Amino acid sequence: MKLRIKRLRENAVLPKRMTAQSAGMDLTACIGEPVTIEPNKTAMIPTGIAVQLEAADGFVLLIYARSSLAAKHGIAPANCVGVVDLDYRGEIFVPLHNSSDTAYTISPDERIAQLVITPVVMPEICETDCLDDTERGEGGFGSTN
Repeated sequence: MKLRIKRLRENAVLPKRMTAQSAGMDLTACIGEPVTIEPNKTAMIPTGIAVQLEAADGFVLLIYARSSLAAKHGIAPANCVGVVDLDYRGEIFVPLHNSSDTAYTISPDERIAQLVITPVVMPEICETDCLDDTERGEGGFGSTN
């Protein structure tokens, strides 16, 4: 399996694992000047790259928060987890949301999110009029204490 990366901007930084055992590759802000995200606001941050995963169907690229940005500053992807489908060839943007009460400034080349490649199951969809009974049944939020 290979991840082909195309730099769309001269200052784009290739995704990188920070340790050999890291599941995610850090994505970097490809911006010419700092971008301040005000409290409870979202900013679309470009990465300057487009990707192509050379693999059989059954994989997806997922964009997750960097734990340090989320835990220390309340900065995380607005959509919680971003999905990059195998057939997408455009630039990867990360919509970062500031859930804190303090403005945060993203610097050029700052690591802003992490990219994880994972298998995905694509089942056949079958419409039905009934589903098997279970002990839980239709019990939803909080039903199991």
